[in-house]
Amino acid sequence: MPTKSPSEILGVLGGGQLGRMLIQSAINYNQDIHILDPDPNAPCKDIAQQFQVGSLKDFDTVYAFGKNCDVITVEIEAVNTDALQKLAEEGKKVFPQPHILKLIQDKREQKQFYAQHGIPTADFVLTENKADVIAKKSFLPAVNKLGKEGYDGRGVQILRSEADLEQAFDAPGLLEKLIDFDKEIAVTVARNEKGDLIAYPAVECAFHPTANLVEFLFAPAEITPEVEEKAQQIAKEVILKLDMVGILAVELFVTKSGEVLVNEIAPRPHNSGHHTIEANFTSQFEQHLRSVMNWPLGNPDLRCPAAMINLLGEDGFSGPAIIEGKEEALAEKGVYIHLYGKKLTKPFRKMGHVTILDESLEALKAKANRIKELIKIKSIS
Repeated sequence: MPTKSPSEILGVLGGGQLGRMLIQSAINYNQDIHILDPDPNAPCKDIAQQFQVGSLKDFDTVYAFGKNCDVITVEIEAVNTDALQKLAEEGKKVFPQPHILKLIQDKREQKQFYAQHGIPTADFVLTENKADVIAKKSFLPAVNKLGKEGYDGRGVQILRSEADLEQAFDAPGLLEKLIDFDKEIAVTVARNEKGDLIAYPAVECAFHPTANLVEFLFAPAEITPEVEEKAQQIAKEVILKLDMVGILAVELFVTKSGEVLVNEIAPRPHNSGHHTIEANFTSQFEQHLRSVMNWPLGNPDLRCPAAMINLLGEDGFSGPAIIEGKEEALAEKGVYIHLYGKKLTKPFRKMGHVTILDESLEALKAKANRIKELIKIKSIS
């Protein structure tokens, strides 16, 4: 009898909610996924074919994990790129490529890449420490960003005037001109080894006023066709100039004069693409899988207007999580709740998201505001 060769094993560094949703897509294709994560209770723990506890930043741990995989990818950028580089040199497929991850790990390198390749972005100056920021006070108002380790709103702060300089980061970073933007949008692009390339329609992001995390997302973005075209072309240009394989979220500012500027990029599925699970023909998670496995890329078009709400832990609550308003929300048409398997909540922790579908953006916005007020993540203590 003919024997079927086993499928390639996809190893993922990181076992958080992005890995969890990637596995949910992979199940449809009988694709085995192995996960490495430092948290023994990570969201992927119970659904990966193999789950290993270990540091993502330790060379030996990452290298040993990768040796047992055929293709290796990430769901978080903070990983040991030297181990990934050695694995790539030994013939393992590593996407996104290790040198790209290394570049994106440092916002200073990232910004210099844009400048060197003619990619439109806000003016910036590099800074070495707090004293250096103070010495460059004439550059204010600006956004002060840490070069490394910033994540989910941490490592970023606005310095509007000299009175704010005491808050400056005392580590290598940069000052980026504060843009008086009209909208913040995001375009996700994906590319496989064959060179196939797709771009998702732009989405519009609204940020939490204090947590610096996306609070609402609306798709499609309310922008002109000209701005849409410009945003898609810039996002494609970024992934092509990186020569990257995988999925890339490109966050952009739209200025009041219609300019489109790159803010930051993420070489993995991203919060700005969660709605695609229900709202698009191919979700960002399936697209990530298709791109790194060199499968044909899926159609990225929207099925209908959509909104996404991040479910963040309520301020003032820490401990075992309880979800208020879930049943009332589920009774509504076009409401899809995704919980991330996190048992403990704390203020502003990402605990899940809700996708809402409707036929018009106006109705969608009203429903999104209602659902946001309805569902609350609190704790029993």
